[in-house]
Amino acid sequence: MFEQVKHNLETIDGVAIFPILSLLIFFFFFVGLGIWVFSYKKEKIDELSQMPLSDNKKV
Repeated sequence: MFEQVKHNLETIDGVAIFPILSLLIFFFFFVGLGIWVFSYKKEKIDELSQMPLSDNKKV
């Protein structure tokens, strides 16, 4: 079965760009996510972490 898939992929022109493109998307997404997480303000994180414990009910 893999032989058929491999043959089909070999016949597509420019198929080598797809693994590179997906790796770049994966890399930039997680780098961006890491930058966003580490730049988050500590006060906001503390506020969000106390939300499940607070008795204030807002509807």
